Amino acid sequence: MGVEPGSGHSVALQAPAVNIGTMSVFLKMVAEELGQDDHAVLMMDQAGWHKSKRLNVPDNITILYLPPYSPELNPVERLWGYLRSHYLSNLAFDDYQHLLKSVCSCGYLLPECQR
Repeated sequence: MGVEPGSGHSVALQAPAVNIGTMSVFLKMVAEELGQDDHAVLMMDQAGWHKSKRLNVPDNITILYLPPYSPELNPVERLWGYLRSHYLSNLAFDDYQHLLKSVCSCGYLLPECQR
């Protein structure tokens, strides 16, 4: 998930796996949302798929890596913590679709939730 702090505009990708390919698709989505003269700086942790040399980073995006072992500095970690503690804890999901339906019931407007 990417969020522009000034406006609250966001881009999200719900995917069954996280890897270099998924991250490259997400970065392309963010790049396409930017205006012609805009440039985004994304703060990310140092997950392997964030730092891979095979990651396709569009020219209008700069990645700023957080220090290792610092989840408290990553704002999206607070969102995941809230979702887990309020909506997704103590549940066993039958499959990916069951998980997606549970996330959509949280009221967050991911594109997949609008179907």
